[in-house]
Amino acid sequence: MEFFKVIKNRHSIRAFKQKQVEEKKIIKILETINSAPSAGNLQAYEVFLVKNEEKKKEIARAAYNQDFIAEAPIVLVFCANPERSARKYGERGRRLYSLQDATIAAAYSQLAATALGLSSCWVGAFDEEYLLEVLEINKSLIPVAIIPVGYANEEPITTSRRNIEDLVKEI
Repeated sequence: MEFFKVIKNRHSIRAFKQKQVEEKKIIKILETINSAPSAGNLQAYEVFLVKNEEKKKEIARAAYNQDFIAEAPIVLVFCANPERSARKYGERGRRLYSLQDATIAAAYSQLAATALGLSSCWVGAFDEEYLLEVLEINKSLIPVAIIPVGYANEEPITTSRRNIEDLVKEI
């Protein structure tokens, strides 16, 4: 899919078909995540790929009962790894760069999914502590985003955007 078409076609989808995502598409998404830019090329983030039905339900509960998350065939959870970035960049790496790295990687996953004919939704509302418990992961990581991925089972809603003149301030 051509880049600007990918950008135009990416929408938040909250209903997924009960159709598995092909392994080659999952690998392509993961390769795209791995190519995302990061501060100092440290890739100060971790990605958790969840296919297990029970874990997906628990993730949905951790996300304040956003049950559509569990409908998706795969769920990606992006966590910042502050200590990985801090080794090179100190406090700024810990506080900012690791979060930016995880955010960029998550955005790349959504663009890759769209390019592959899949849909996704950025979920940022969740109980961080509960999510860490559900995933049984190191408490030093910071969950940044939950991205359910699958085949859309709804038509996307086109939302309005700010005018460029309102958004951009030329200096």
